[in-house]
Amino acid sequence: MWEDTRNKAGGRWLFNLNKNQRTTDLDNYWLEILLCLIGEGFDEFSEDVCGAVVQIRTKLDKIAVWTADVRRGEANIKIGKTLKERLNMHPRVIVPFQAHADTQLKQGSTAKARYQV
Repeated sequence: MWEDTRNKAGGRWLFNLNKNQRTTDLDNYWLEILLCLIGEGFDEFSEDVCGAVVQIRTKLDKIAVWTADVRRGEANIKIGKTLKERLNMHPRVIVPFQAHADTQLKQGSTAKARYQV
């Protein structure tokens, strides 16, 4: 999917959820993200969003919202802030934005965050 021309220069907002959040938050977060995608909930930056994916893992579940261009800082920050607000996340929770290029080249389990909200 990263190779797709629409995604290649982009990145993702990454939400990591502990296993115990699977029963309390995962479905609600995923539903709210889908509603944002369907209803163009990112206002003038809705065109910057490419899609979303959820990964159910043994220890840590992940939800990612993909954006088109990592260089569009204002758009990416607005999208991240909108997501955090719509998911009713605590202000102290840090949500990272990772470029797809950085994720491909990462060493270790995580890529560096280009932005965070």
